[in-house]
Parts: sequence; C-alpha cells; structure tokens
Amino acid sequence: MTVTNKSKPLGKYGRMRKTYLQEHHKVLYNQMFLDGSLWPHLCEIDQQANEMMDSIVDRMKQERGITEKLKAEDWWRWVQEMGNIRNAAEEFVLREVVYI
Repeated sequence: MTVTNKSKPLGKYGRMRKTYLQEHHKVLYNQMFLDGSLWPHLCEIDQQANEMMDSIVDRMKQERGITEKLKAEDWWRWVQEMGNIRNAAEEFVLREVVYI
C-alpha cells in the first residue's frame, strides 16, 4: 500500500529511515526527494516496521509465556520481559527494514 497523504505525521521508523538516507545515502535521498517518491517510501517503511514489530512482539510473548496472568501475578517480571522482547524486536526491525 502506497501512502501519499503528507498531512499524516511520519512515524518513528519513517523518521529514522529518512535520517539514515540523509546521512548514508545522500544521492538516493535527493533522487527520491526530487522525483516525489521519498514520502511514500518513508510511509511504507514506517508501516512495514510497525507491522513487523507487532508481529515479532506477539510471537515472542507467546514463545516466552508472557501473559496477562503473569502481568497480574508478577508485574515487575512482566515489565522486564516485555522490555527485553521490545528491544530485541526493534533491533531486528531496524536491521532488516530501516537500515538497509
């Protein structure tokens, strides 16, 4: 799905991709900016990254047995586990989607 609505704010991963392109792929960034493909690209990257994050976090929660029951019984452990899961998922998403 290509998004071209520039009134929608760009999300975290779209902004990170923009910065990455500006700093490491200046020619590509400028070319995309000039031909009008930059904004749709950034929106698509943001959407892909968010969907991948949700999918990975859900899968890792299931694999590690992180449930609402655990949250109710041992809140601190739940917070720690969720932090670890989100960090691992984000590291993967950044490497596979944003910084390529």
